[in-house]
Amino acid sequence: MSNLTRFLLATLCGLVLAAGVHIVTVFLAPSFAENDAFGRLQETLTEDQAQLIGPAGGGPTWLPLPDPATAVAACAFDLSDGPVRVTAKTGQDFLSFSFHTKTRGVFFAVTDRAAIRGELELVVMTPRQLDEARAAEDENEPNRDVRIVAPQEQGYIVVRVAAPNPSQRAQAEAAAKAVTCTVDEDDDEAS
Repeated sequence: MSNLTRFLLATLCGLVLAAGVHIVTVFLAPSFAENDAFGRLQETLTEDQAQLIGPAGGGPTWLPLPDPATAVAACAFDLSDGPVRVTAKTGQDFLSFSFHTKTRGVFFAVTDRAAIRGELELVVMTPRQLDEARAAEDENEPNRDVRIVAPQEQGYIVVRVAAPNPSQRAQAEAAAKAVTCTVDEDDDEAS
């Protein structure tokens, strides 16, 4: 083997190793972040209402490039305390929810089109909690909850309410803040 061949082989191996380290670092970086979205929303674990995180009245926000025509609120959840019930009243403005794990991203999304009689009720739970809820169900009384199985016990929910006109901004913010995220008492008693 000539020196040039050895040099090219060593350079190629170095580039492959560097690319591998780079890819692993990019994928692991979010799990080491201290000031991630879940960390910023941890205080909402003890509150019942979603916290407004969009630029209220043009104020500061930690969102990157927030949409001025959308009111954004969020709340964190920890399923080790039990399933979490998310409720919202729907109106004329578009309303959407996205459910995120603490580290892996979005695992479910839904809009106000899933509402029944102007109310949207969702229950986030682990697979074990879902099995327990199914076992405790009464066969004669069907359950109407929209059940969402989370891949991790901790995560957060982002609520977006459209405000197509600046005059509707306050109404959209009120609708976003009115979303409740509470530990579901009914499912706790059933388990």
